Amino acid sequence: MKRAFRIPVAVVVLAVVVLSVTGVGLAKDDYPAKPVRMIVAFSPGGATDIIARIVSQKLSERLGQPVVVENKPGATGIIGTEMVAKSPADGYTLLMVTAGTHAINASLYSKLPYDPVKDFTHVVWVANAPNVLVVNASNPINSVKELIEAAKKKPGQLTFGSAGSGSTLHLAGELFKSMAGVDIVHVPYKGGAPAMTDLLGGQIAMMFDSISQAVPHINAGKLKALGVTSATRSLALPNIPTIAEAGVPGYEAMAWFGVVAPAKLPKPILDKLNKEINVVLQLPEVVDRLRELGTEPVGGSPAKFTAHVEAEVAKWAKVVKESGAQVN
Repeated sequence: MKRAFRIPVAVVVLAVVVLSVTGVGLAKDDYPAKPVRMIVAFSPGGATDIIARIVSQKLSERLGQPVVVENKPGATGIIGTEMVAKSPADGYTLLMVTAGTHAINASLYSKLPYDPVKDFTHVVWVANAPNVLVVNASNPINSVKELIEAAKKKPGQLTFGSAGSGSTLHLAGELFKSMAGVDIVHVPYKGGAPAMTDLLGGQIAMMFDSISQAVPHINAGKLKALGVTSATRSLALPNIPTIAEAGVPGYEAMAWFGVVAPAKLPKPILDKLNKEINVVLQLPEVVDRLRELGTEPVGGSPAKFTAHVEAEVAKWAKVVKESGAQVN
């Protein structure tokens, strides 16, 4: 009778552990082994979509796999954002987020189906997009200080338009009202284009608008720029002061964009994505394209982006509460 050959239990356990660790290591080293999806929670053609496509094209080249942009619009970005929050944390589903999806919506909606901090891994802060405060060229107001003086002389009579209640442009105005101590009336529109039409026609007194949308009208002499909403002057409008330096110290209201993944993304994958996107954001052709849109590339660590999101959630919660804005 042949004796059975027995492998010591300790050897079996050791082999399983080695294979497991090696397998995991190989899987992460091989990332990505298939196409990656970059979800945009808005319709094609907007700033978020364009920025996602600029980054994805170059990221595809860096990763050696297609990074495919997919638009999942609806409910001011909530539908696409929730979908990503509930996706596997394997690095194959990413999301280009905005100040709206990851800061403002947290307070604007009483029941948001995701937590902008806890339900995501914050990969990298992609870009900032300052807005600009503009008035019609025929308006006698020529500066932020003159605007504040006029608003205080006529409380509740001056109006500002926006792309809709709860939009970044609306809340930029609400923050201005609060910090400048003025009473100006918000007029919401169904998008920035109709608001701009009424501003050009003189139906509203002022508007906070994206620099890319406003610059053509400023250059054509149809609008006057009073101040930009960033902490430093914009390269697109170098001669226009910031609102902070023009009369409202500490004012800053930025639109911004970043890449996130579902929560608990493995660190090796997070590190690789962060590294490669940072390289992309430093490419001259990417910098030029982003600046053409009125945005500035940012980059940096995941920790830097996470801290920014947390600060923005707290900042806009205060503004939303004071303005009484809410959408359900």
